Amino acid sequence: MLKIAVLVSGGGTNLQAIIDGIENGSITNTKIETVISNKKDVYALERAKNHGIKSSVVSPKDFDTREAFNKALLEEIDHAQVDLIVLAGFLVIIPEILIKSYRNKIINIHPSLIPAFCGAGYYGLKVHEAVLSRGVKLTGATVHFVDEGTDTGPIILQKAVEVNQEDTPEVLQRRVMEEAEWHILPQAIDLIANHKLEIKENRVTIL
Repeated sequence: MLKIAVLVSGGGTNLQAIIDGIENGSITNTKIETVISNKKDVYALERAKNHGIKSSVVSPKDFDTREAFNKALLEEIDHAQVDLIVLAGFLVIIPEILIKSYRNKIINIHPSLIPAFCGAGYYGLKVHEAVLSRGVKLTGATVHFVDEGTDTGPIILQKAVEVNQEDTPEVLQRRVMEEAEWHILPQAIDLIANHKLEIKENRVTIL
């Protein structure tokens, strides 16, 4: 049984996609052990509560230094004894101590087709604003392992989504979620839970 921690910062739609996947059987051999938010009073915490999932808040605002926050976040995850950390819209830079402790055990969902529109400054609506201002015809989402870089870890899955001429950033964000993110994040977790992928030289092979 793959035990996961889901890290969130907002409404938790990707968390809901994982919960739904486990409940409908499209994600197998997996249990959400804990949900951790860096913000209080976000709806993702309500989603966890509604499904009887343990949750906690570890906020940088509650600590005097970033180092103290990083240490507390690592301790909270260690305490949960999980096999995989899933960043589901977690808008905090992952500290190096966490990456080192959980090498190739942290995955992230990013709302573009990496290496396009990724890296420093590309998050949330900013990604979709950049896609529209550049005039590209295809965007999408990527699930990747997390390393010390920003959006540079090995890519697990990608799914393309068409950009429409009349799209606003908000409309495009919703379509990327519905058509890509909510599909490939559960799929990636299921692959990991069932030992269906391996990493060699920064490349993921699906077995």
